[in-house]
Amino acid sequence: MRLNTWGKRLAAAGVVALLLIVLACALWALALQWRPTDTYPIQGVDVSDVQGEIEWWSVHGAGADFAYVRATSGAAGRDMRFAANWEAVPKTGMRRGAMHLYSLCHLAVDQANNFNTTVPRTPDALPAAVDLDFTEDCTARPDAPAVIAELRRFLTMVEAYTGKPVLLKISRRFDSAYRVTAAFDRPVWATGNFFPPDYATRPWRMWQANDMRRVDGIEGPVNWDVVRP
Repeated sequence: MRLNTWGKRLAAAGVVALLLIVLACALWALALQWRPTDTYPIQGVDVSDVQGEIEWWSVHGAGADFAYVRATSGAAGRDMRFAANWEAVPKTGMRRGAMHLYSLCHLAVDQANNFNTTVPRTPDALPAAVDLDFTEDCTARPDAPAVIAELRRFLTMVEAYTGKPVLLKISRRFDSAYRVTAAFDRPVWATGNFFPPDYATRPWRMWQANDMRRVDGIEGPVNWDVVRP
């Protein structure tokens, strides 16, 4: 009798475990396709050469209205797919913007020169964006006044070149360390999967809402972004 009871308990536990696995798989599949709807009519992606060759017509068909493409990183890094992406995006009717991955290990002047000499001056382009986060290839952690001073040089040079205020794509941890959104009156591009972020000093203008989204035309995950109306 006791063995029979234990057998029933084990069977019940097995059923519960199986249901949990099925639920987890369903939630994962939902996360890969999730994007905010209705509230944010303008949505798009941001990409780099990590995504490889992209079929931009399919991306547009998946609901993307714009694309930010990485152009440069640090003082000398140039994205291998930037030129191809920059040329291909507007052919679909999507708007395009260029992005720089900022490094705490390089001078702002050198980084701005890298960006300005790589990205064509295109009047109808979206404002340039600078991606601000801690990266594995740079362990430098300057004090806040030094970071703010250097970043101000970068913004001044890039804005003089593009003629538009730079969009600050900034992670929670970077803004917590350096209070960038408090120091600069610039549009904020905040990040946070599934739930609208609230860590920036001012309301965000753009939100990276899902960094694991799968869309037709792109191999693997891509950042999906929305614009506040």
